[in-house]
Amino acid sequence: MEQPTERKKSVIVLYNHVGEDWYEKLKDVDPAKLGFEPEYPIHVSTLKEEYDDIVRALRRVGYRARAVNLEEDLKKLERVLKRSRPDVIFNLVEHFHDDADLEPAIAAMFDLYRIPYTGAPAFGLSLCQRKGLTKHVLQDNGVATPRFKMLHGPTVPKRLGLGFPLIVKPSWEDASYGVEKGSVVRDREQLAERLKHVYEDFGVPILVEEFIEGRELHVSVWGNDPPEVLPPIEFDFSDLPPDHPPIISYAAKWNPLEEVYHRVHAICPASLPKRLFQKVEKVAIQAYRITRCRDYARIDIRLKDNKPYVLEVNPNPDITEGVSFMDSAEQAGYSFEQALAKIVGFALEREPSPQPAPEPKPDLPDLDSGILIVPPEC
Repeated sequence: MEQPTERKKSVIVLYNHVGEDWYEKLKDVDPAKLGFEPEYPIHVSTLKEEYDDIVRALRRVGYRARAVNLEEDLKKLERVLKRSRPDVIFNLVEHFHDDADLEPAIAAMFDLYRIPYTGAPAFGLSLCQRKGLTKHVLQDNGVATPRFKMLHGPTVPKRLGLGFPLIVKPSWEDASYGVEKGSVVRDREQLAERLKHVYEDFGVPILVEEFIEGRELHVSVWGNDPPEVLPPIEFDFSDLPPDHPPIISYAAKWNPLEEVYHRVHAICPASLPKRLFQKVEKVAIQAYRITRCRDYARIDIRLKDNKPYVLEVNPNPDITEGVSFMDSAEQAGYSFEQALAKIVGFALEREPSPQPAPEPKPDLPDLDSGILIVPPEC
């Protein structure tokens, strides 16, 4: 007798996007007219293409996968959770109603419906959105992070208590948003100017921290019991213009029309002596656990005198093929689809057990009759 084949697990790749996709417009740009020689492609994948790539990769490793764009529609989310309930959600939702503060709320909805999902839980997402709070939590747990202050206005305190150079960032922004060439300041005058700029564009709180002029690493971590560190990436800033500080600004990370995008180079794996790698590994795993990351995350680290300092913790980081997290996974020997399958597998380990059928309830006494019938076993 032919044995029934095991049902394929279903995965919904869930994201939220409305309006134009800026990367779609790049397809009309002529690289020869940029005014500089681009080192990397400027015709990068659109958001839809990236999500479709993930779906195809998951299908290649045996999942029934499809992508769903919430399009800011709460009813659509409810249909996904109730009517089209998948075995697991690959959670790529980063905001709702253009509000990043609602990202944890979407994850909490998955918890309410008891559907496993990839990445950090609502608490970890909420914590890591708040850079200052994250740094306090790291410090209180013995993880080194650059000395910092949280400011609630554009005025430079008389007693700042920090040593220049400093870097100024919006405290609640993600993906290097608000980090620019002018973010690194070297005296009080530059600090006052930068605080005014950030205050006008992003409001408060504003994070001011000591700038570490050392090696920068992006350390990808995945898994849960125990977590595993993938080969770190180091960034080479030597090709940047002299007036640009050695940082990964928003333009350097995301805008292929800017020359700086083509002047920061990722080296994977980073060349680290064994003892230094062990220090980095230990700190990355500590930060991952302390901030309640799960399944996969990226820890941004700077080295000073061979001591790792955690800059930021990034749950649910970018998983574009060949970039950042996936570059590290590839160096560890995983293909794109194998790495995605690992992440889905971590989430499926939290799949709730089938609920046992409720036991039949004993007949209740008819209180209105005034007669109490006691079951024999009592």
